[in-house]
Amino acid sequence: MIDRFEITILAVDDEPFMLKLLALTLANLGYTSVKTYDSALKVLRAIDVADAPPDLILMDLNMPEMDGIEFMRGLVKRDYPGSLILVSGEDERVLQAAEKLVQAHHLTVLGYLRKPVKPEILAATVAKWQPAAHRSAAAAKKTYTAEKVDAAIANNELVNYYQPTVSLLTGHVVGVEALVRWRHPVDGLVLPDQFIGVAETHGLICGLTRRVIAGALRDAKSWRQEMRLALQIAINVSMDDLSSLDFVDYVSGETDAAGVSSKNVTLEVTESRLMQDLRVPLDVLTRLRLKRFRISIDDFGTGHSSLAQLRDLPFDELKIDRGFVHRAWADETVGAIFDTSVLLAKQLGMQIVTEGVEDRADWDFVRRSRCDTAQGYFIARPMPAQALHAWIEDWEERALTVA
Repeated sequence: MIDRFEITILAVDDEPFMLKLLALTLANLGYTSVKTYDSALKVLRAIDVADAPPDLILMDLNMPEMDGIEFMRGLVKRDYPGSLILVSGEDERVLQAAEKLVQAHHLTVLGYLRKPVKPEILAATVAKWQPAAHRSAAAAKKTYTAEKVDAAIANNELVNYYQPTVSLLTGHVVGVEALVRWRHPVDGLVLPDQFIGVAETHGLICGLTRRVIAGALRDAKSWRQEMRLALQIAINVSMDDLSSLDFVDYVSGETDAAGVSSKNVTLEVTESRLMQDLRVPLDVLTRLRLKRFRISIDDFGTGHSSLAQLRDLPFDELKIDRGFVHRAWADETVGAIFDTSVLLAKQLGMQIVTEGVEDRADWDFVRRSRCDTAQGYFIARPMPAQALHAWIEDWEERALTVA
C-alpha cells in the first residue's frame, strides 16, 4: 500500500515565489516527492513522457500561455487518473465554478485553496488524497435492469426507511420522510440512486410510489396504535404520479383505510423534468389540497424546481435543498440563496423545511433562521420503522443539549 507521504505531487504556477512556498510547505508536511513547474504546457509535456502520471497536481487557475481551465482540458484528453487541488487568488465564486467544472469532467478534485495558501488548510486538503484504485472501488455501483426493478416491486422487496424531521423552535420530532430501499435477496440493502432512475425511465415509478405510500401509511398506523405517535408523514411523488387522474382517489383511499388524517400526510414533489402540460398535475394537486393533504416543493432551487412552480402549483411547503443548507453559514453565495428562499417562502405563507443539516454548525445556522423544521445526518440518518421509537427517546435527551 502506498504511503500517502510518498505520493508524487506537481505544483504549477507562473509565480516563482508561490512555487517555492508550496514546495517548502509540502516538504515541511512530510511530502518527499514534489516537483514545481511555471507553465501548464510544461506539465502536459512532462506527463506525456513520464512512466506514470503524478498522483496529485496543485494548479493555479490564472496563468499566461495556458490558463488552468485549458490545462484541465488537456488532463481530460489524457484521461488523467490522479487528483487536483485548485490554487488561486480569484474570488470565491470563480473558484467554486472551476471546482464544479472539474467535477463535471469526472476528474477528482480535493478542493480549492485561496492565495496566500495557509499551511494547515493545505495539509488538510492534501490529506484527502486516495489512490485511484481505491476511489474507483468506492465509486463502483451495481446497475439493475428494468426487469429486475419490476420484479422487486412485484415481489414486495421494497422497504421504507424513515428520516426524522424536528422542530427548530422546540427540538421536538414532528414528522418523518419515507425513503425507499430495496432489500435485495443477494446484494442486501440497495439505495434508491441505483434503481429510482431505472424506474422513472421505464415507466415503473407509479407502481413503486404506491408501494411506498402503502408502506408508509401502514407504519404510521402502527406508530399511532403502539406508541401513540401521530407524526407528519412525508412521501416523495413524481410527475408521473401526478399525471394520473386516479392518483387522488388512490391516496385518499389508502389514507382512509389506514385511519390516518390527510392533514398528517405531505406529498413531496420533485420536478426532474420540465412540464409541458400543466392541466393534469394542476388538477391532481388542487384536488389533493382540497382534501387537506399537504403539498411540498422538494429540492427547491435545483432541477426545474423554480419560481414558476411556486406561481403555478398549489404548494404550501418549501423544502430547501441540502446544497443551499449545508455550510451555508460559511459560503456567502449559498447563504444569500438560502436567505432569499426563506424570505420568499415566508412572504408566500409557506412552511419551510431545511434538509441537509449535517453538523452542529449547520444546526445552529438554521436555528437562527426563520425556518420551521429541519432534517439531516446531524439529527438522524434514515432508519427502519421499528428503530424510530428508541431513536426518539435518545433524541429527546440530546435535544436538551443542542437547543
